[in-house]
Amino acid sequence: MHLRTVVCLSLLLSALRSPGADYPVQPVPFTAVRVTGGFWQAKQEINRTVTLPFALKQCEDSGRLRNFELAAETLRRRAAGEGRFENNPVTVFPFDDSDVYKEIEGASYVLSMGPDAALEARIDGWIDRIAAAQEPDGYLYTFRTMHPDSPAHKWIGQLRWEQDPVASHELYDAGHLYEAGVANFQATGKRKLLDVCLRNAELLWRDFGEDRPIVAPGHQIVEMGLVKLFRVTGDPRFLRLAKKFLDARGPRGPQYNQRHKLVVDQDEAVGHAVRANYMYCGMADVAALTGDPRYAAAIGRIWQNVVEKKLYLTGGVGALERNEAYGGDYDLPDEGYNETCAAVALMMWNHRMFLLTGDAKYMDVFERTAYNGFISGVSGSGDRFFYTNPVAYDGSAKNNYGCAGRAPWFGCACCPPNLMRTLAALGGYFYAVRGDSLYVNFFAQSEGHASVAGTGVALSQVTDYPWQGAVRIEVAPEHPVRFALRVRIPGWAQGTPLPTDLYRYDSPPTAAWSLWVGGAAVNAVVDHGYAVIDREWRKGDSVTLDLPMPVQAVRGNPLLSATRDRVAFERGPVVYCVEDIGGKGSLEDLAVPASATLTPDFRADLLGGVTVLNIDGARFPAGAAPSRIAAIPYFAWNNRGLAPMTVWMQRKS
Repeated sequence: MHLRTVVCLSLLLSALRSPGADYPVQPVPFTAVRVTGGFWQAKQEINRTVTLPFALKQCEDSGRLRNFELAAETLRRRAAGEGRFENNPVTVFPFDDSDVYKEIEGASYVLSMGPDAALEARIDGWIDRIAAAQEPDGYLYTFRTMHPDSPAHKWIGQLRWEQDPVASHELYDAGHLYEAGVANFQATGKRKLLDVCLRNAELLWRDFGEDRPIVAPGHQIVEMGLVKLFRVTGDPRFLRLAKKFLDARGPRGPQYNQRHKLVVDQDEAVGHAVRANYMYCGMADVAALTGDPRYAAAIGRIWQNVVEKKLYLTGGVGALERNEAYGGDYDLPDEGYNETCAAVALMMWNHRMFLLTGDAKYMDVFERTAYNGFISGVSGSGDRFFYTNPVAYDGSAKNNYGCAGRAPWFGCACCPPNLMRTLAALGGYFYAVRGDSLYVNFFAQSEGHASVAGTGVALSQVTDYPWQGAVRIEVAPEHPVRFALRVRIPGWAQGTPLPTDLYRYDSPPTAAWSLWVGGAAVNAVVDHGYAVIDREWRKGDSVTLDLPMPVQAVRGNPLLSATRDRVAFERGPVVYCVEDIGGKGSLEDLAVPASATLTPDFRADLLGGVTVLNIDGARFPAGAAPSRIAAIPYFAWNNRGLAPMTVWMQRKS
């Protein structure tokens, strides 16, 4: 689909929404932005040509799609009079339906980038199978439908929904269904899957709406999905239902799925990290669309807890393998779990926090996760994955959902399609608008289109970010118009890794960032992390941002026992690690004294083209003769076979 067509469709979708409260800052949708080159275009192209077809085939070969066919067969044969006919599931988990939905969502985002008749036909066939598996009243959950007389899995109750607060994942599957249905409609204009979603949502309203009893979803995401349906249809029932599901939590349930308190009373991140981060996204949506300040206040407190005490340098969260959970304050061990899905959800949450506030600190965290703990989840080849993303590895442990090193797939396959759909829609995080302000949040070679101050504005970026800090932004309004261009100045360029004291640089940046309009330097005011250029804009105008990228030595807060007397390195938004030391010694003995010299060196022939850090003066063990080693970007580790890896190294004088 061409960019002009998808922009028109985006405007149509906006017109369908009901008037009222919303995020103060509105994102420019993924359908209006196209990545055209550089780091993220290369990642998106591998995602489109390798990861997506690989994931679709895995979904078909594993039987996930077959479950829908078996559910449809059970419905047909029972309707024809075979009253006791049933099928057994061919996969392991009741939430396997959600992987099909996530892959449709990701494929839909890919279709928004350009026409692909074969992919569109394949996805249409999947949607036909899903629609055939939906029960007449709108219920859609293959594990029950194919085996209706008794539970087909120990997590499923005898009655619908009764085990959802614990483990059945009926509402979790519905949430991913809604996200897929909306994405497919946005990308193609087709309604078949959206209509499946609406029939299912009508069932949820009949079962849980108005004054009916409600359950607290055991795995949150239905809240976000319902909000997306509300945005497309304008039906206020879906927003009210999302709020009801949130308000059903607490006050005395398990921390594991955040049912220990009412959501508006929670003040720290606890329990399963993916569930938690999805819930915080839903709370942000409800805060924006209802205007209830309690939700925003709660997620503000929780965000501060995460970024102050529970965030890895790589942007990963969920330190504990047990329950895939957030740990206690400053509990960030090197072998931390850091599920890829938790990184995806953290990015979604931080973007929503930005939309609520217009503050760049949230997009700083988004960027840190995107370049490190998110994209590390997929190999450079696009067909091997991490479920977990630790900051140290011994070279042999089977810590990746039972695998040593990257795996081609998982029995619990939530992470690969989650990463795939997020990467395909990444352009939706680049720009945003608030009144007469246009925000530039993410730096990548790209083209986009926004509407600001009542005027269409074409945007393009030319940059080799994250390897170089020069970003040229071309601004082309339809006619001369005054507005404020707000360009994010990353925290790392201002001397702070995070907007808290969890990490710090050993020394401030050696050079300051600069901003130019045309050929003239601009001394722009920085407001909430954005350099503001308020002027009349005309076609042909351009802005150049120069972000010096010195190598920075990072130290952890003294309360972080795992990083005490240790150092890590980053350059720009990229965190580095050491994994291949050529037999010089053990990584546990590696020391990088303050006297060591670190020199960036772009290697086009290495790992798809990366900047490495040549470290001169490293020691194995401490006190031995100095040696040279090369550090690579963290996201690229374990692409050359099994080897020990570490982000944090000893700091010796």
